[in-house]
Amino acid sequence: MIDLLTAPLAYSFMQRGLIAALLVGIVCSVVGVYVVLRGMAFLGDALAHAILPGIAVGYLVNGANRGTLFWWALGTALVSTFSIGAISRATKIREDTAIGIVFAAMLALGVALISTVRNSAVDLSHFLFGNILGVSESDLWRITLFGIVVITVIILFYKELMVITFDPILAATLRLPVRFFDVLLLTLLAIAIVVAIQTVGVALTIAILVTPPATTAFFTHRMHTMMIAATGLAMIAGVVGLYASYYFSIASGSAIVLTSTLIFVLVWIGSRLRRRNV
Repeated sequence: MIDLLTAPLAYSFMQRGLIAALLVGIVCSVVGVYVVLRGMAFLGDALAHAILPGIAVGYLVNGANRGTLFWWALGTALVSTFSIGAISRATKIREDTAIGIVFAAMLALGVALISTVRNSAVDLSHFLFGNILGVSESDLWRITLFGIVVITVIILFYKELMVITFDPILAATLRLPVRFFDVLLLTLLAIAIVVAIQTVGVALTIAILVTPPATTAFFTHRMHTMMIAATGLAMIAGVVGLYASYYFSIASGSAIVLTSTLIFVLVWIGSRLRRRNV
């Protein structure tokens, strides 16, 4: 058993991958609590796919440098976030409609740009499907830096974000700048998505954001408890999934998401059995 646990850690790429999985799990699970409680899963999925144009442009400008692609992806995510709000306010249409418009346009633009890049299937696959075992030390520093920023902002504005999440009417009564905090939360979501993309890719990012917090909803509805529990579940899923990818030779991002989903199913079954016994 000890050999099974220590053997993968003999490789530096596994050590970096494990650290990245833990860091991403912390950041995404905390932000994901807001995504679940506010019903923002569709927005998260849209933003995850909306960064494709940034990745394609970054590749055309600087090649397959992961650091450069990260910044282009982050910029595109932020532009998409602000565009959704601007369209919704300017045209008076529902926010979900604005999300659909921006999502479709950015995804189409990303596919169009990627189709012009030679060997894009190889060079950009780590952003599309994740490559946690390819995380470098510089990637870890970026994940750590932005993770600290996200967690710090949430700690500083925890009470305000909690009021806006659970009781928007009370927030307006207290004259809280609701629009400012909505934009702030969307910005944090965009950062968390770009950070997660390096580990699980565009296709699976929304699962990392949603599944651990959704799992905690079976046994608690207190926001701080959800954050702590979701963080623990995300870290467990990251470690178990990474080891599973090593021993069963499967994609690491998929292994992490499947592990998180398995935990969700087990907790759901446990909650059903507990209700029957009560």
